[in-house]
This record gives sequence, structure tokens and C-alpha cells, in this order.
Amino acid sequence: MGIPEIIALFSGVALFLFGMSLMGEGLKKVSGDKLEPILFKVSGTQLKGVLFGTGVTAVIQSSAATSVMAVGFVNSGIMKLRQAISVIIGSILGTSITGWVICLSYIDGTEGIASLLSTKTLTGLAAVIGILLRMFSKKRTGLYTGNILMGFSILMFGMSTMSGSVSALGQAPWFLNLLTTMRNPLVGILAGVLVTTMLQSASAAVGILQALSLSGAMTLDAALPLLMGVAIGAAAPVLLSALGANVNGKRAALVYLVASVIGIVVCAVLFYAANAVIGFSFLGTIMNPFNMAAANSFLRLAMTIVLMPLTGLIETAVVRIIKDVPEKTTQVVQLEDRFLDHPALAIEQVRRTIDDMADLAGESIQAALTLFREYSEESFEKVVEMEHLGDQYEDALGTYLSKLTGKTMTTQQSRQVSKFLHVLSDFERITDHALNIAETAREKKEKNIVFSDDAKHELQVISHAVFDIIEITTGAFIAEDLEGAREVEPLEEVIDRLCDEMKMHHVERLQQGTCTILQGFLFNDLLTNLERVSDHCSNIAVAMINLSAGSFETHEYLDQVRDKDSEEFKREVRNYREKYKI
Repeated sequence: MGIPEIIALFSGVALFLFGMSLMGEGLKKVSGDKLEPILFKVSGTQLKGVLFGTGVTAVIQSSAATSVMAVGFVNSGIMKLRQAISVIIGSILGTSITGWVICLSYIDGTEGIASLLSTKTLTGLAAVIGILLRMFSKKRTGLYTGNILMGFSILMFGMSTMSGSVSALGQAPWFLNLLTTMRNPLVGILAGVLVTTMLQSASAAVGILQALSLSGAMTLDAALPLLMGVAIGAAAPVLLSALGANVNGKRAALVYLVASVIGIVVCAVLFYAANAVIGFSFLGTIMNPFNMAAANSFLRLAMTIVLMPLTGLIETAVVRIIKDVPEKTTQVVQLEDRFLDHPALAIEQVRRTIDDMADLAGESIQAALTLFREYSEESFEKVVEMEHLGDQYEDALGTYLSKLTGKTMTTQQSRQVSKFLHVLSDFERITDHALNIAETAREKKEKNIVFSDDAKHELQVISHAVFDIIEITTGAFIAEDLEGAREVEPLEEVIDRLCDEMKMHHVERLQQGTCTILQGFLFNDLLTNLERVSDHCSNIAVAMINLSAGSFETHEYLDQVRDKDSEEFKREVRNYREKYKI
């Protein structure tokens, strides 16, 4: 095997890896980015986790990618470590499907129908159809399908290049001696680990073994230890994904290695012990690409069967290896950068985080207004902490969403990102107004200011109205309830009128001498902040409604509400006016 053959081998590996990546990415895009969220939505039980880990890996053609996603889920706190173990076990089995895809490159025929199924014919058809779709398709689905076909054809060509480069190895004495060495299980496993670690791809390592099997010199007793080593070596890219992860993220990354080692050790001990007693005659079987794929699938199926009852043992092992340590970080809000290449996951993570921010906004207003009834420094400090947390939410989410806008997304995903960007500052401003209200309450306490009974009654009424609009807004946003969002604007109109009326009433009380100017400053500051809170609630509702329709014309929507649906709008305003009488 000379230098030209070695170069051809590596070029074949490069084409194979690129084709597999292109095909897997296309398959993921055609699925509408719906596969990844399924992993953490339906992985509640062990069997579901294994099945969906297997299915997703079979589609995206990479156990490492599936496992890295699971690491991200655990690192961001949206999946438990036990759930991730099941998904990773499933990915170990799912990656074996690639070997069967590779087998298509070895289908050959010389005449008749067989010629239509030959490698050259399949590769050529896939390439022609793929490039036509990429050049002329106006729909994203067509483009992604073209990527799948182009990736498939490149993968097939890469395998053909690898096969051609090693075709003469069957006659090389050094290669035959090497295979004899590989019959030692320990040596074979170490060699498989080394090759897979260097390639960072179990599928590529299996593809090379399938190409080498064409030499006719490789038997099952030499191939099996190599396949075992490949299974362990596949943990390398997953371990690299743990860089920068928290303790649980590191544990999830370690799961792949621990599970693979346990699975291989148990399977190897049972198989070779049985062989020592019985003596399996099929170990002398001459390997070819098809039975290589079958051996790989059977090995991984056996590993899965062995590992499923050992989930608790795997969890205990990784927890003991990576112990709990106090994490030195001042960042409360953490978003998983690993998900940026998977927009569906990134958006789901943002949605959950901004839902927490919405809850925080509502809680901060309630805590601030409570200070007027029962003031304490401890409660005031809680409002301050919530305002700081609101700032952190805005900074973290704003930065993350800015990164996400540079990724390729569907129209629906782009609308969701736009909605999040529009409402982010409104939720943050609500926490700012909560702090302003709390500071007003502190000033009232420090200066021993007492509001008149009429002023207290009015503040109680408008406080209830603001509580109501906050609850309607956050509830509609979290539930993505557009009908609930349409209830916000009439109440916002009522709150604006209440504020105007209350300011007029205060002027009347000043004239009557029942209120002082100092009371008036605090009273007006409080009303101004409450009115601004309702304005931000209106902004959030408008963003939900308009962006769901693909536009953001705030004034146009408000005009439609007040004109087109004027009777309904007026009726809702009357209902709220009746509910919040002064």
C-alpha cells in the first residue's frame, strides 16, 4: 500500500464524513427540527428514552450529536441525569443504522435490473436529483432534500474511494499479520478505540472496517474486538462537549464512556467465556460489508439489552467519579450554547426561560405593592433582588437571541424569536417599575406619610386592576393564548382612565385640605409606575397577536381593536369599569 493509496484512503474518509454530515443535517431539516425537542418531552420513562434516542440517532446519523444534545439538556436543567442515560443508551444502538446505509455502496450489478441498483447508478441518480433540487427548488424542503441526496452520493463516493484504496491489502503479508494480532480481544479493542478517537466518528470507523473487509482476509474473530473498540471510542467527541459544562453536564458527558465500557466489558466477558466452553465455529467467518454491519448491529443491541437494567449503576458511577463542588459563578441565568446549532432546542430553552422571567415580573409587582400594606426591609430587598434578576434575564436572553438570529430557521421559528425580542424589554421594565414602587413605599415609611382613606381605597382598586392585567398577560404569554392576550387592551384602557380620575380626585383633595403636596408626590409617582406597568402589558399582548400573524404594526392593531371590534371592545371596557369602581 503506497502513498497514493494512503492519500486515497484519507480522501475517501474525508468525503465519507462530509457526506454523512450533509445527509444527517438535511434529514434533520426535513423533519422540521421537531426531532430534538421530542427527546426531552417524551423521555420521561426509560423505554421511551431508549427508543427515541435510537430513533433520533438513526435519522441524524450520529450518536455523538444525540448524546451532546442530551448533555446540553442536563447542563441547562431541562432533563434529569437519569433521563439522559436512557437517551444515550438508545444512541449507542441507533448509530448502527449507518453501517446498513454504507452497504448500499457495495450493491453491484452488470446487466439487466441488477445494473439499475449498482453503486454507480445509485450514486449518479442521487447526485443528479440532489443538485437539481438545490439549483431549482424554491421551497426549503426541496433544498434540504437535495442536501440529503447530495450527502448520500458523496458518502457513497467516499466509500468507493476507500474500498478502492485498500483493495490490494488482502495479498499484503503485513496486513495479514496485523489481522492475526487483532484476534487478541484486548489489542483489537484498543486499536478500535484509537482509530475512532482519531476520526471522532464511530460511523467512519465502521465504514473503514467495511472497506477493509473487501480484502477477504478479515474474519469475525478479528473484526469483533475492533467493533468493540469503536463502540468505546465513540465517547471521545461527547467527552469534549463537556468542556465548560456544569457538574451535571460533565456527568452526562461521562455517561457515554461509562455505559460503553460497562456494556463492552459485560458482552466481551459473556461472549468469550461462552466461546471458551462451547467454541463458536462462526468466528472464522470471512467478513464482508454486509455481515460487518450485522455484527455491529448485534453487538450494539446486546449492549443496549445489558445496559437498560444498569441505569442506576451508571448514574451512581458518574456521580461518584464527578463529585459535587460549589460552582463559582455569579450568573444566575444560564442558556445552553450547545443548542444554537439546533434552533428548535434553543427556542424551547428561551421560551422556558422567558416564561420564568414573566413569572418574576408578576411576582415583583405583587411584592412591591404589598410593601404599602406591610413594609419591611427584608421584603424591600427581595424586590431589589428581583429587579437585578430581571436585568440578568434581559442581558442573557438578549445576547442568546442575537446569536440565534444568525442561524437558519423556519418562518415560524423566526416569528417566535421576534416575539421574544419584542417582549424581553417589557418584562424587564416591569421589574424596574416594581423597584420604583418599592422605593416609593420605603419613602412613605421613612417619612411617616399616611394616605387619606379615599386615597387608600383608590390605591386598593387600581392595585387589583394591575394584579389582574399582570396575571392575564403573563398567563396568556406562557400558555401562548392569543384570546387571553386580546383581553389585555380593554383592561389597559380602564387602568389609564382610573389613573386620570385618581389624579383629578387627588387635586380635589388638595383643594379641600384633606391631602398634602408631599402625599401628592408619592401618590402620583405610584400611579405613574402602575400606568407604565399596564402599558408594558399592552406591548406584550400586541407583540403576541401581531407576530403570530407575521407582522408588527402596533398602531394598526390598536386601531383595529378600537374601530373594527368597537362594540366588543366597549363592552369589555364597561365590564372592567364595573369591576374596578372607585
